[in-house]
Amino acid sequence: MLKDTFSVVRMARLLEVSRSGFYSHLKIEGKEPDAVESWLIIELRRLYDLHERCYGLRRLWDALKDEGYAYSRLTVARAMKKAGISGKKRKKFRLCTTDSNHSFPISPNLLKRNFHASGPNRVWVSDITQVRVGSRWLYLCAIQDLYSRRIVGWSMKSHMETSLLRDALEMATLQRGMHSGLIFHSDRGSQYASHEFRQTLGRHGFLSSMSRKGDCWDNACAESFFASMKKELNCRSFESIKDARNRIFDYIELFYNRRRKHSYLGNISPEQFEMQRVA
Repeated sequence: MLKDTFSVVRMARLLEVSRSGFYSHLKIEGKEPDAVESWLIIELRRLYDLHERCYGLRRLWDALKDEGYAYSRLTVARAMKKAGISGKKRKKFRLCTTDSNHSFPISPNLLKRNFHASGPNRVWVSDITQVRVGSRWLYLCAIQDLYSRRIVGWSMKSHMETSLLRDALEMATLQRGMHSGLIFHSDRGSQYASHEFRQTLGRHGFLSSMSRKGDCWDNACAESFFASMKKELNCRSFESIKDARNRIFDYIELFYNRRRKHSYLGNISPEQFEMQRVA
């Protein structure tokens, strides 16, 4: 070995590492793979694949505990590093989909950043985002029940006209029913403020609520869902409209609503949360 020819101090200086780090590496290098650690890496890879390859340390650690494993957070972190597993980071870029420069009336902010609902179908929040398909954009409208954070309605189209919202609302009411007095909260976008959409809300007995001008925090839950989706689904670009629809359907209906752990809900999925409350 080189340490028989050159001093450890000299090699450490050239490689810009500490002497203790050099000796630690020698100890690890001579060790046989630990059977327990090897099994942990296998389980981590299985859970990572099961959860759409998007879970980081905290959620994978929780998933292991759900499986009955009692590994420490540090042990899991080390095994993830060896397995090359890491959570996905959010992208900062966001195309604006809100046109608040219109002449439609603005609803009062009934929510006032109170993102807690005492029961299902009391408060729904909604927003619109865009996803790239080749050189085009598709627009996604989602409606979330604040009680369980479940996505109860959604719609995708090549435009941001009022029918995009109307179709998402129709899905939500078909799944959850119509509940007089339900607060429907959104931003001040022209689609939400349009006479057509207001009339639809009124027919259902829903109360329209809107964020303050230029304040994205007033609709933070809806925006947070889109941020998580884009990070975890890797929405950099879809191959085709069919690919986008299929992957977003799988993400919302099969993963997010049914399996994805939500810290607000005590690290269970929206579906599990609702089932526990009904039981």
